[in-house]
Amino acid sequence: MKKCSLYRPLALLAVTWPLSAMAEDWPAPLQALEKQGLTIHERFEAPAGLTGYAASVQGRELAAYVTQDEKYALVGTLVDAQGNDLTTDRLYELVKKPQDEELWKSLADSAWIADGDDDAERIIYTFTDPNCPYCKKFWDQTRPWVEAGKVQMRHIMVGILKQDSPIKALSLLATDDPAAALAAHQRGNEISIFEEYPRDYEDALAENHQLMQSLGLGATPSTLYQHDGKLSVMQGVPPADMLETIMGSPAP
Repeated sequence: MKKCSLYRPLALLAVTWPLSAMAEDWPAPLQALEKQGLTIHERFEAPAGLTGYAASVQGRELAAYVTQDEKYALVGTLVDAQGNDLTTDRLYELVKKPQDEELWKSLADSAWIADGDDDAERIIYTFTDPNCPYCKKFWDQTRPWVEAGKVQMRHIMVGILKQDSPIKALSLLATDDPAAALAAHQRGNEISIFEEYPRDYEDALAENHQLMQSLGLGATPSTLYQHDGKLSVMQGVPPADMLETIMGSPAP
């Protein structure tokens, strides 16, 4: 487990965005959109006298284009005469990519148990409940990549499925060798239940729950991985044809 994660405050999806202007300096149509729930992140150049603004609402990125006189705003995707999308790539660079980078840091700072080589070329985070049979199935699926040293699975422990899930998760986190304990549990051994824990472990488990909830994830396993340079999420046991994508390579 990443020990230092027990002593660092959880960084959720709140991002400190670089602002090119203070909120009160946005054109009037954007201020009106802000009152309707939009968050304006960055200004960017656009054709035809328009000015683009990267924004988001309820976790979804979108663009607003303000006319030259700053009296009107259009919300949506801008295309040119050839039908080329002039919006999506800009939104990814200005909104989604920074959000993904901040999320990846939050995952790294959570309380996880390492499963696999620390020098593995690929890291995957997955929310794991000790009582989850589907987590066990996913653990079995990943063995070829993990045992070959190609992938390190980082199991972000949660206790959400049964009454004794939290105490089992805490026992795995607090043991002297969490990786060996988790592997033994997934192979069918009972977890040695601890009677008492340092408060730090309880706080860490609570923060894992907060992180999972903040991402809108309601099932275990829920797995976050990089694909084509972008952060992707898979809830539940991946179908066989998705494994190579998640693991980043064919089975060794």
